[in-house]
Amino acid sequence: MISKKFIPCIYLYHTNAVENLTDLTVVDTDPVRLAKKYGAGCADALIVFDMSENDAEHEEALDILKEICAETKLDVYGAGNIKRMEDVKKILYAGCKKAILDYGKQENIDITQEVSLKFGRQKLLAAYDTLEVLQQNLELVKEYTCGLVAMNVHMIRETAQLTDLPVIIQIRQIALNKLLEVLAQDHVWGITGNTINQNMKELPSLKDLCREHNIPVDALTTEYAWSDFKLNSDGLLPVVVQDDKTNEVLMVAYMNEESYINTLRTGKMTYYSRSRQELWLKGDTSGHFQYVKELKADCDKDTLLAKVSQVGAACHTGSYSCFFNEVVQREEEKSTNPLLVFEKVFAVIEDRKIHPKEGSYTNYLFDKGIDKILKKLGEEATEIVIAAKNPNPNEIKYEISDFLYHMMVLMAEKEVTWEEITEELANR
Repeated sequence: MISKKFIPCIYLYHTNAVENLTDLTVVDTDPVRLAKKYGAGCADALIVFDMSENDAEHEEALDILKEICAETKLDVYGAGNIKRMEDVKKILYAGCKKAILDYGKQENIDITQEVSLKFGRQKLLAAYDTLEVLQQNLELVKEYTCGLVAMNVHMIRETAQLTDLPVIIQIRQIALNKLLEVLAQDHVWGITGNTINQNMKELPSLKDLCREHNIPVDALTTEYAWSDFKLNSDGLLPVVVQDDKTNEVLMVAYMNEESYINTLRTGKMTYYSRSRQELWLKGDTSGHFQYVKELKADCDKDTLLAKVSQVGAACHTGSYSCFFNEVVQREEEKSTNPLLVFEKVFAVIEDRKIHPKEGSYTNYLFDKGIDKILKKLGEEATEIVIAAKNPNPNEIKYEISDFLYHMMVLMAEKEVTWEEITEELANR
């Protein structure tokens, strides 16, 4: 049986999050804030439904969608206002893990094969509101999509008779015992809609209830019980926390048994505060949650190494890492981690923009403006082409370095970060 997902849905209308597709009551004027709230709960993914009515609104919605994908650690599925393959491309390039095609619209049916061959069937879900639509397009969805979104819970049993594709069901309201009956069905992949939106605080308890009824839900599993670890004199386990992308050490904290269990249960790092002598869910007040990517114990099992996806800053000072007081460092041993080098150079360029320095070439470019920056970037691109014809490999190395520097000046001018660039590449 597949693990069940609890998936809230943001219905995006005129840059607001509204109640649902038919009720335009504003739920939140800041959809990104709402997405973060869902991410802070025990949601397993997020559907964002674009209800825009024209091209201008659609572009606004895509910008919001991109920000949501960047700010929340949930897998985001994009839906709504899809008319052609280009719309699916924009949804996926915004950072969505999947796009949902509306089979109530013929143009969505028509592009299924083309989009699937372009991006892969694992990127597509097909939404349907009648069994007739599903029956008419059954072979198409089975070959070119990885799952279904049923807009009506009453179609579930019939759907199971037609196909073994996993199904996400949109439910507005349902009794708890009926919900468990639905989730217990093998082919049901998840629940979305107002039933989840309005019960986010109850999700941890609902997941516990699912486990009691042997219904699998997404959770961290481990073969290590708390009793397997060697604790310090205070009965606590030290935890070294590391950024899962850059391997930068972010902080050191401590766990007791309850915080260890809560970390596994929620997927968010939870510690024991020695000063307050209470459980401490990292990010509970700041919003700077740490989503668990990996937990490892050292050889003596007396320390944990946690690799996390960090939201915001890890340190209470506002610094990304708590380790920023440089005590000693050999000059020749500077890091050559490519991402860190790019970030450090970019940070200097950004600082020059905020705090101009007399005689700085970077400030000269900023002062001359975008046309000068673009002219220099074009010149450096040409230099790369010329250098590539030269048998000396050092020349192209120098020219690429010059190009990257000027590219970073452009990035700072247009307020684009390396994180956004790397995420965009990762989504392609």
